[in-house]
Amino acid sequence: MTRIGKIALYGLLMWVVPFAVSCLIFPWELSYPKLFDSLMPVVVALTAVLLAVSYFRSPAGVFLREGIIIGVVWLAMSLVFNLLMFVVGPMKMPLADYVVGTGIPCLIIPAITIGLGYIAEMSRQSK
Repeated sequence: MTRIGKIALYGLLMWVVPFAVSCLIFPWELSYPKLFDSLMPVVVALTAVLLAVSYFRSPAGVFLREGIIIGVVWLAMSLVFNLLMFVVGPMKMPLADYVVGTGIPCLIIPAITIGLGYIAEMSRQSK
């Protein structure tokens, strides 16, 4: 698989996995909204960590640069897919609610990929 294909596939998974989990636990959103709101960033973080670790297993050029690239791409993909689903699509959520409830938590993605890229880069340089 090409580098761009892998970034795109992982970016799609970065959106699909949290979306699928949110659909599975959506009944909690009505009964226990704070629990739902607390769990979803954890799901996003766990997904980002697992995908980034998998991505960095293949030898890359500069891990920090790759961490920045995949973080920005995965963030952009998640924001676009979520906008299409929650604001434009069937949910019809007000944009301000989307930004606070879904958009800002997505900033976890580049924070994780850049951090892991930095750690991988430093680890390689110390060898």
